[in-house]
Amino acid sequence: MLTYDAYLATRRFPALDGLRAVAAVLVVVFHYGGENWVRANGWIGVHMFFVLSGYLITTLALREEARNGRVSLADFYIRRVFRIMPVYYAVLLIVVLLTYLRGEYPTSGLSGALPYFLTFTNEYHVIGVFGQAWTLGVEQKFYLVWPLLAFGIAALGFAKRFSLGLALVATMFALIPVMPYAGAYANLLIGCVLAVALHHRKTFAVLRVFSHPVAGVVMVALIAVLQMSMLDIEAFFGDGGRIGGTTYALLVALLVPALINRGPVSWVLSLAPMRFIGERSYSLYLLQGVAGIAVAATIPQFSAHRTLTAVAVTLVSLAMADMLYRWVEQPMIGVGRRIVARRHAKIAARRESVEDPAPALASASS
Repeated sequence: MLTYDAYLATRRFPALDGLRAVAAVLVVVFHYGGENWVRANGWIGVHMFFVLSGYLITTLALREEARNGRVSLADFYIRRVFRIMPVYYAVLLIVVLLTYLRGEYPTSGLSGALPYFLTFTNEYHVIGVFGQAWTLGVEQKFYLVWPLLAFGIAALGFAKRFSLGLALVATMFALIPVMPYAGAYANLLIGCVLAVALHHRKTFAVLRVFSHPVAGVVMVALIAVLQMSMLDIEAFFGDGGRIGGTTYALLVALLVPALINRGPVSWVLSLAPMRFIGERSYSLYLLQGVAGIAVAATIPQFSAHRTLTAVAVTLVSLAMADMLYRWVEQPMIGVGRRIVARRHAKIAARRESVEDPAPALASASS
């Protein structure tokens, strides 16, 4: 099983890239796979994304805090802006141009929805065109609020931060029947609570059993069974997915320790093809509608939603995503990192001049 020190020393989580690949492909299959894939409930792939986002964002913040004594929210927001926005707006531009060129812009509802898309409030105005982007509206609000509460307002110890996370999960769970997307925020926060728990030695010891390779296989089996039973569970409880969706997010969270450790599940998800798809999963997820139009226009038989259509759309989405990954996503992430590095250099120079003003004074006197 994974040790606490080995966990803290782990800097790269390749199997989580593989899990992102699974999540992205599940969503594409849900949209384009047709009746044969209804039972797979691929829509729930977005909730895998949510849990992983909450976990990774919080883990990175906790490790920054451990290194530097604090988390720079300015650095965090700069990195998020250059990680999320360039690709998002590039795809949105493609969608608008494609819809216009096809003569569908006036009837698509896109003109009325555009202000929502531009301001990341599109979860409140979901339309068929680029409809999957509602998740970005949810995540952007999470990125704004959670780091501020957990790391920005006051210095929080483990107990307060863990309690805060649990309280927010409970609050969102309670609000699911009355608040749109409360379940999505609950799943993001479940990932956050997991990160806080794994970062603390005592709670890591409690969760360590889930890092065992056998536990990983068990979690995957439970997730698969629950996913295929999701509609039946929702119908049974009649709670809008409250029980089933939250349980699913908890199982995904408990799978994460096994994916960080070595084992059969982490090995499969760490394979090069899985990592390749996972690294491009953000663009793939956004581009699936554009790819679907391209596939149907090129091969009319793929206008019908079925397994082959889902495969074709996935492959075309991946090819397009690779171009965005190379030409937009990675360069813009690099820009964000350089801006952060320049900020640090300026801050360091300013501190140095304050602590040792003699060179500046000597220069002025000469």
